[in-house]
Amino acid sequence: MSTERARQLRANSSVAERRMWRILHSWRTGGYHFRKQAQIGPYYADIACHHAKLVIELDGDTHATDAAERHDMRRDAFLRAQGYTVLRFANTDVIDNPNGVFLVVEAALKGCPQSPRWLARGGD
Repeated sequence: MSTERARQLRANSSVAERRMWRILHSWRTGGYHFRKQAQIGPYYADIACHHAKLVIELDGDTHATDAAERHDMRRDAFLRAQGYTVLRFANTDVIDNPNGVFLVVEAALKGCPQSPRWLARGGD
């Protein structure tokens, strides 16, 4: 994916991506810096928090094919090898069960460092 394509995806996010961004709001304002369509090696993560080494992927219908599942497995293996934890949520989970998604992200962030810039500004 090109940088231009990533920029387009950020500008035209899906309903699930917009909902996920709202779910992440309390962490974004509490010291965790998330980026949309963040490049990590040859891949672009839907959402990444680099300092906490967390990637969040939102899976729609296009991820249901065998080829897409194999690609996702290779991608996740690469990201894990880079030290990232990868969370995958179906779009329907983000839309229909935001509290459950919140709790999974909360558990993944437990003990992860906040952004150094946040801490330098006097965050807690």
